[in-house]
Amino acid sequence: MKQTPFHKFHVALGAKMHEFAGYDMPIEYKGIIEEHLAVVNNVGVFDVSHMGEFWVKGPKALEFLQKISSNDASKLKVGDIQYTYFPNENGGLKDDFLLYRYEEDKYMMVPNAANLEKDFAWCQKHNTMGAELEDGSNHIAQLAVQGPKATELLQRLTNEDLSSIPYYTFKVGEFAGCPNVIISNTGYTGCGGFELYFYPEHAETIWNKLFEEGEAFGLMACGLGARDTLRLEMGFCLYGNDIDEEHTGIEAGLGWITKFTDDKKEMIGRNVLEKQKADGVTRKLIAFTLEDKGVPRKDYAITNENGEVIGNVTSGTMSPFLKIGIGLGYVEKDYAKVDTPIGINVRNRTLKAKVVKLPFRKK
Repeated sequence: MKQTPFHKFHVALGAKMHEFAGYDMPIEYKGIIEEHLAVVNNVGVFDVSHMGEFWVKGPKALEFLQKISSNDASKLKVGDIQYTYFPNENGGLKDDFLLYRYEEDKYMMVPNAANLEKDFAWCQKHNTMGAELEDGSNHIAQLAVQGPKATELLQRLTNEDLSSIPYYTFKVGEFAGCPNVIISNTGYTGCGGFELYFYPEHAETIWNKLFEEGEAFGLMACGLGARDTLRLEMGFCLYGNDIDEEHTGIEAGLGWITKFTDDKKEMIGRNVLEKQKADGVTRKLIAFTLEDKGVPRKDYAITNENGEVIGNVTSGTMSPFLKIGIGLGYVEKDYAKVDTPIGINVRNRTLKAKVVKLPFRKK
C-alpha cells in the first residue's frame, strides 16, 4: 500500500489504519463520534493527501475543460474554484472533482483518490484539442483543517488574510514558513475551515506547527470515518455510493452544476443530460431520516407505504450530531417530495422514515 507523508504521525497517534484507494489511511484515532463532534464544535485536521491533482495548461485548457466538465469553466476567474463532474456518454458520472483556476491558462483538477488512473486516462482520451495535461498527484500533499475554530488557528500560521478568501476561492502564499501553499476554502464537512495543498517535503513542518499552535485550540487528528459522517450530515455526495456511472447528474440532483451555456459547449453526454433537464427523470436522489430507531446502511431497500420496493439506500449512518438514523438513496420520482413517508428495510424489519430537505445538520 502507498503511504502519505503523514503516515508516521498517524501510527504514532495510534490510529486504526486501513486500506483506502490504495493507501494505508487512518480510519479513526479516538473514535468516530468524538472526532466528528470535535470538528462540529471545535477544530480537527484530516490527512487527504491521497486525493489527486491534475494540471491542465496552455491556450487549449479552457476548450478541453468545457468538453470534459459538466460545469461552465469559462465563469472561473483566477483564484476561483468550481464543483463539477466528468459526464460519460450516457450522462453518468465518471467522477466528481474540484476545478481551480490557478493562472490565466493553468487549472488544477482535484479528483477522487480511487479514480485517479481512470480519470487521467479519460482526460487523455478526450484531449483532442491538445491541452497540456500533467498528473501531479505524487507531488502534492493535502491537509483539511475543519471546524468553527479552524480559521483562528490557521491565521496564526500565515500572513495571508483568511477572511479575504470567500467560500470556493483560494490564495497561494506562505504557511507555517513554507512557500507556495494553496490555501483553499471549500470543505467537505459543513463546519468551515480550509484545505492546504503543498509540496510533500513541507509535510512534517506543517503538521508539527499545526499541532503546536493547535494545542491551545484542542486540535484533534481525525480519520476518514468522521469525514464520512460529517459529509453525510451535510448531504454531500460520495463517489461510489451516491454518485456513479450508472446515475446521471440530473438524477443525483446536480443540475445546478450541469451547464449548457451555449450551442458551442460540446460537453460529453450533453444530449442525454439536456433532455433529462428538460423532460425530467424517473428516479431521484433523496435524503431521509428514520422515525424508528435503527441505522440505515448502503444497499438497504427503500419501500413505499404498501411495502413495495421503490429504491435503495446509497449512504446511511447514525448521525453523531442529531442522534438519529439518516441517509441518502435513489427512489422513483413520485416518492421524492419532501415529507413523503417511506420505509427502510433493516434486517427483516421495515423502519418508518420520511424524505427531508438537506442538510440534515443545519449550520
